[in-house]
Amino acid sequence: MTPSEIRIYGLIGLPLAHSLSPLMHNAAFAALKISAQYRLFELKPEELESFFGTLKEKNVYGLNVTVPYKEKVFSFLDKLSDEARIIGAVNTIRVLEDRLEGFNTDGEGFIRSLKDDLGFKPQAKAVIILGAGGASRSLSVYLCKEKAASIAIYDVDNNKAAKLAGHLKENFKGVTVNHAASIAQLPVGEADLLVNATPIGLKESDPCVIDTGLLGRNIMVYDLIYNPKETKLLRAAKKRGIRVANGLGMLLYQGMAAFELWTGRPAPKEVMYRALEGHI
Repeated sequence: MTPSEIRIYGLIGLPLAHSLSPLMHNAAFAALKISAQYRLFELKPEELESFFGTLKEKNVYGLNVTVPYKEKVFSFLDKLSDEARIIGAVNTIRVLEDRLEGFNTDGEGFIRSLKDDLGFKPQAKAVIILGAGGASRSLSVYLCKEKAASIAIYDVDNNKAAKLAGHLKENFKGVTVNHAASIAQLPVGEADLLVNATPIGLKESDPCVIDTGLLGRNIMVYDLIYNPKETKLLRAAKKRGIRVANGLGMLLYQGMAAFELWTGRPAPKEVMYRALEGHI
C-alpha cells in the first residue's frame, strides 16, 4: 500500500498538543486493520481556507474540529446535521466525494456515556448544568432531545446562561429551562443530575465548584473534566456516597460516534478506551 492510498483523518484547531484523539483513533484503525491514519492539523486562522481547498489532495476523509474553529468551519460545509445547527458548532466533518457534512458528536457522546456506562436515562429527569459555554450548549441540546423534565443553568456570566436558556426554550417546547443568577438559586436538592461543564477543577488549586453538602443523596454528579481523573467535586460527592463520573466517557463516545460516521463501522470501544486511559 502506497502512502497516497492511506486515508487521512485528523483534528483541526489551535493549539493541539494536549489532544488524545490520535491515540484512540489510530488504535481503532489498527485494531480493525483499516488503512488510515489520524493526524493533528494545527492551523492558524488564515490557513483554514487553503486547508479546506486541498482536502482531496491530502487524501482527507474526515476531520474533528476543536477550538477556535467549531463555528468558523461552517462556511466550508455543504450540509449540517440538525444537532450541529441547533448547537451552533461542529466538531466532526465527513468528507464525501461531492460534499462536506458537519456534525456535533459531543452531546451524543455525553448521552451515550450516561446511558451505556452509567445506566442513567435523562428522560423526565431534573438536570443542573454549571457553565454555559460550548460543551454545556452541546450536552443541553441532547438532554432536551432526550426529553429531560427540566434543565437549570448557572454561569458566572449571567447573560451567557440566560442566552443559552432562551435558545433551548426556542428550540425545545417540552422541557422546562431556567437560568440562575447564583449557585444558591439552583434547585440542587431536588435534581437527579448535576453536570460540571466549567473548567473549575482542572487545577489542584481550584476550589470545589459547588458545596456538595447541598446535594441530595440520589443525585448523580458528572464532571466533564477527565484529567485529573477525580476533581475536588467528584471526591467530595463520592465521600457522601453519591454516584460520580468524569468526562472520559464523553470523550470516548464522541470519538466513537465520529469514527462510525467516517467509516460506517462499529467503533472498537474497549480498544479506544484503553488507548485513552493509558495516557491519563
